[in-house]
Parts: sequence; C-alpha cells; structure tokens
Amino acid sequence: MPTVKVRNLKNEEVGEVELSDAVFGVPLNEALIHAAVRNYMANARQGTSATKTRGDVSGAGRKLWKQKGTGRARIASLRSPLWKGGGNVHGPQPRDWSYNMPKKMKQGALRSALSERVREGKVTLVDGWSLDKPKTKDFVSALKQLGFEGKTLIVDSLENENLLLSTRNVQSAKVVNSFSLNIYDLLYHDSLILSQSAVREIEDLLGSKKEFAAETDAAVEAAPADEAPAKPKRARKTATKTATKTATKSKKEAAE
Repeated sequence: MPTVKVRNLKNEEVGEVELSDAVFGVPLNEALIHAAVRNYMANARQGTSATKTRGDVSGAGRKLWKQKGTGRARIASLRSPLWKGGGNVHGPQPRDWSYNMPKKMKQGALRSALSERVREGKVTLVDGWSLDKPKTKDFVSALKQLGFEGKTLIVDSLENENLLLSTRNVQSAKVVNSFSLNIYDLLYHDSLILSQSAVREIEDLLGSKKEFAAETDAAVEAAPADEAPAKPKRARKTATKTATKTATKSKKEAAE
C-alpha cells in the first residue's frame, strides 16, 4: 500500500497514512484518462455559436426585377447568400456537444490519475485547514509554508467556510470536495492537497466492491458468536399459480 506523510499547516510531520491500493495504487491508463478528459471538456461546451441562414436575415421577399430582358443576372431573392447581407450557408448552429460516458470508466480514470499523482510525489495530506478567520493572507502564507507556489488543488469539506472564503481571490488555488473531484482539475493543477476526511471519502467513492465485501466479511467474523444467524424466509407460492393449477386439474377430470 502507498503511504503518504501527514503534515500540519506549519509543515511539520504528524504521522503517516496508508492509502488504498484499489484507489491510489492503480497502473497508469493514458487512453482512459484521455477519454475522460475529452468527455469532461465536451460536456462543458456551451454550443451557443450560431449564424443566420437566409430564412433568418431581413430582406424583401419579392423578386427585385424580372427574369429576362434587363441585361442583368437573374435573381431570386435579396436574402440569397450571393448578396451582401444575405444568409450564411452551412454555418454553425446551436447544438449539444455533451455525451455520456460509463460511470465505471470515469471512476477508473480518476483512480489512474490519483495513483499517478501519488507516484510522482505530488500528493500531500494535511491534518486540517483550521483557519481562524477568512483571510486570504493567512491562506497564502500557509501554502508557502507547505511549499506550494504553483497551481494547487485542495480537496476538503465545503463546510469549511473560512477556507472557501480565503481562496476566492487566489487564482492559482481551487477548493473542491471529494464528490466534485474531476479528471480535468486533477491534470490541470500541479499539486494535490487532501485532508484526512477527504481521503476516506474518496476511498469510499472509488473503492472496489471486492474491498467492501472483504471489510463486510471481516466485520461479520468479528461479531460475537452468541448471536444466531437469521433464518431464511420461506418462499411462498402465489395464489394465482395455485388457482390456475386447480382449474386445469378440474377441467381434465370433467373431460374424462
């Protein structure tokens, strides 16, 4: 299991935490990460670019001059794309660029990106962001004390209002909770700072079902043996099937 040292805001080591192999020890999958980033950026597109076609621009609907006899080129409408101020042909129209990506693929991309950040040594665990008041100066000094100067992603609870208010004017830092963690932010920011509570939430969200089943089995084994196991419920036949069989049997007897 990968281990990460826990530090306080004074950059002092206060312990170590073993991370889950199922979340922070996954091999790198560049193709999956690339697909997840493309999906995120496509879903973020507004798709509001538009041009006016010949049905949208203003102009006379009548024929400007007769078809023959004038010596000029024939014309059908002033709103034709051939005229200045006419409509555009095959221009962009409002559309929805978003598309669905399987949930397991998104989770796999997050696991792969998190594991690579751990192997690069760019993941730091903080004991807690206990800021006395919402002040940007205190937050910036704490970041410098921890040794972070570039683009930094902080994962903590959104209930920490002092932290949220202190980071609003810092362009190089972003605060999200474990449920809002996405693949784009993980790759865009150079460093990742996690709180201990955020690590547990991420492992619960991205952990495999096998690990959950193993923990459940361990909890069952640790339970006292005096408790008797629950009796299985008996399967009862429905009244409809019983009535159908009875009616079929009576018909056969009547036919005989």
